[in-house]
Formats: sequence, structure tokens, C-alpha cells
Amino acid sequence: MSKHIARKRFGQNFLVDQQVIADIVNAVAPQRGDCVVEIGPGLGALTDPLVKRLDHLQVVEIDRDIIARLKKRYPAEKLTIHEGDALTFDFGALTSQSGVQMHIVGNLPYNISTPLLFHLAGFAEQVRDMHFMLQKEVVERMVAMPGTNDFGRLSVMLQYRFVMDWLLDVPPESFEPAPKVDSAVVRLIPRPAAELTVRDEPRFAALVSAAFGQRRKMLRNNLKGILDDTAFAALGILPTARAEDLSVEDYIRIANSLQ
Repeated sequence: MSKHIARKRFGQNFLVDQQVIADIVNAVAPQRGDCVVEIGPGLGALTDPLVKRLDHLQVVEIDRDIIARLKKRYPAEKLTIHEGDALTFDFGALTSQSGVQMHIVGNLPYNISTPLLFHLAGFAEQVRDMHFMLQKEVVERMVAMPGTNDFGRLSVMLQYRFVMDWLLDVPPESFEPAPKVDSAVVRLIPRPAAELTVRDEPRFAALVSAAFGQRRKMLRNNLKGILDDTAFAALGILPTARAEDLSVEDYIRIANSLQ
């Protein structure tokens, strides 16, 4: 089979480090009958060991050349290929009939990782866990603590919905072609419904987005028209604080106080 050239427009960097591959698959710990979905299988670095450990694997892939390679390499009874863009793919449809929760895994393209994480958060109820290779700076933002420069909209929205663990760092030489950035592997486990105390999720998302709209500005300015000084005082939050100074719980309290 001819060598596949990585495509810049799909953000392709193929994982080739066998130790890292083994570490990721062991972290996923797939059992024979599990519903596992791989995003962007590429040249099969994770696909091969997953197929060996599963009765059946599902993959989502946009690159037609890679789809053709996958069809030649794996029989249909072992691999289902969903052709299309993961950013618009309905992951919920994969478990709607069976009701089985899915494990999602992937070496996510750097150019779509943040919007893809937001898209996947919408299917959290149907997910057992997710294991992703991401740009290290994205993982830093995901797990950042309040009061730090990395703490932002991504931190709040994902920490509200998931428990996250930074599992391992991956250097550029683990990929072909080598990216210009370091990578990391992160695990996301959806929080149980009882912990999701936001009453109006679209309102919560809009609030967080507004708060971090202009990071250098005070919350009094960013949340103008949403909260006045009296409302800030009632919540025990300083209107002169900046968005990164508040905790996830603070944002939940603010969202739930809004009528």
C-alpha cells in the first residue's frame, strides 16, 4: 500500500511511538464487548491494538484515502467506519439502540480539538470515558485551577461536566511528521447527573462565555447587563474580580441566581 502523506488541512500527525500507543490502549483498558469509538484512526496506530482486544470497533474518519485503506485492512465485521466530520457527527446515535455507554478515544487534530471537546460534551450522558491525545497547552487549559492564566472558558465548561486526569506527556518525536508542539494524553470521565446542578445549561454556557469575553477586564464590565453590583454583593463576589479568579462553583451559583 502506498505511503499516506499527512494532510495539513485535517491536522494530521500520526502517532508512531509504540510505548505511547501501548500506554494509551492500557489506559482505555477495553473489554471484548465494549462499545469503543475512535476519532481519526489515521494509519491505525491505536486502531490495530484496539481491534485485537475488541469484538468490534467503530471509527469516525473524514479523509477518503484513509477510509479506503481501513476498508482494505479490516473486515466489516471487526470495524465500522463512519465517514464524515467528527465536529458534526451524532455520537449519541451509536448507543441510542443498545443503551450501552461508549468509550471514546483518539489522537485529536490540533486544529479542531477545542470545538470537538465542546461537541463531545453534549453526549456526556452516553459516555463511560474518553481518552484523548491533545496539544499539551490544551490539556493545561482543561485541567487549570482558578486564579491561573490557563484557567478559562474551556476549563470551566469541561470541569463542570467531567472529572479529568492528565495521564502522560508525549514529545514531538512520537509522531510522523513531528509537530512543533508537545502533546499530552488526558482522561475525561463524565460526572454523575446528581453533581450537575446548573438549572439552565445554555444560560450557564452564555454566562461563562461572556465572563471570559475580554479576560483583562473586570467582571463588572464583562457581565454588564447580566449582573449589577447589588447582585454581585448578594452572591459574595467582587465585581472588580476577573473571570479567572472565580471557581466553577461560583459560575454555577451566578447562573442559578439569574432569572
